[in-house]
Amino acid sequence: MTPHQIPLLFLFLFPLAYSPGPGNMFFAALGARYGVAASLPATFGYHAATLIVSFAIGAGVTVALDPASRSFTLIQTLGAIYLLWLAFKLYRSHNAQSLADTRPATALDGAILLLLNPKGYLIMALLFTQFPGETLFETALVATLFTANNLLAFLVWTFAGQTLSRLFNSPAAAHRINTGFAICLAGVALWLLLS
Repeated sequence: MTPHQIPLLFLFLFPLAYSPGPGNMFFAALGARYGVAASLPATFGYHAATLIVSFAIGAGVTVALDPASRSFTLIQTLGAIYLLWLAFKLYRSHNAQSLADTRPATALDGAILLLLNPKGYLIMALLFTQFPGETLFETALVATLFTANNLLAFLVWTFAGQTLSRLFNSPAAAHRINTGFAICLAGVALWLLLS
């Protein structure tokens, strides 16, 4: 990868990272529910897994998943079920008492979300078909830039969720925001199951 390709890499990644998807909706919901600070462990887990998996895909350690394969379908189904579970938890946490009874997502939750996100695998495979690393250093550089770009996008979504919850901080408004994000997560899960 040459230095002049780095801006092209970010142009390529921008719509993929900032468009609504399982990760962005999850972190927007976390931001709305718990705030940015409490979302950082899950952010760390997700992006640590992103860096490792993207490097492995770029280095050719893993075989690119064929969307018609059983393994892809299994990951897609498990990811959709996990998102439905998260949506249900978010929908049920609509008042101050339920907030006290719940915990923010952990680093493990973030890592699981990445590992069960087939869209992530496809994006990583697409990334390395367009920007292949000729050496392990270049592969690591592309994986690092990809992860950093995703981290920034997820922080934007997390801040947006937190801002929404602060603007609408009554219990009824909080319930509407949580319900809205729960519906978004459930919609992404259904899209994964039906696509």
